[in-house]
Amino acid sequence: MPSINEAFPSNYLKASDIRGAEPVVTIDHVAFEPVGRTREMKAVLYFKGKDKGLVLNKTNATKITQLAGSDLTENWDGVRVKLFATETEYAGDTVECIRIKPAPAQQARQAAPQPPPPPPPTESAPLTDDDIPF
Repeated sequence: MPSINEAFPSNYLKASDIRGAEPVVTIDHVAFEPVGRTREMKAVLYFKGKDKGLVLNKTNATKITQLAGSDLTENWDGVRVKLFATETEYAGDTVECIRIKPAPAQQARQAAPQPPPPPPPTESAPLTDDDIPF
């Protein structure tokens, strides 16, 4: 039996769409589109390889501005972010929402390179007590 979210799909990303996961996504672009019943123009964030966009609110836009180092949306392309579902207060009710946090650094996911092996020992005179520093 379908869930209520499956019965009433949305054109935009919702907290229920990420199902408790914390996907790391790359920003593709921001479009300004008429959203909702009033068809108010809002910024919609699109991700590479994903169909649904995320309608931006002030909280998420501010976080991306910090992560991208720019408040110009055209400078956000290529920025990697992690999405997560949480709750917030809206019009006196607690509602689900999506928030944004920094994606783990690319290097953190790769294994650290192993240091080179020590050079082979060279033949030298045997150590004496005078060669030992203590």
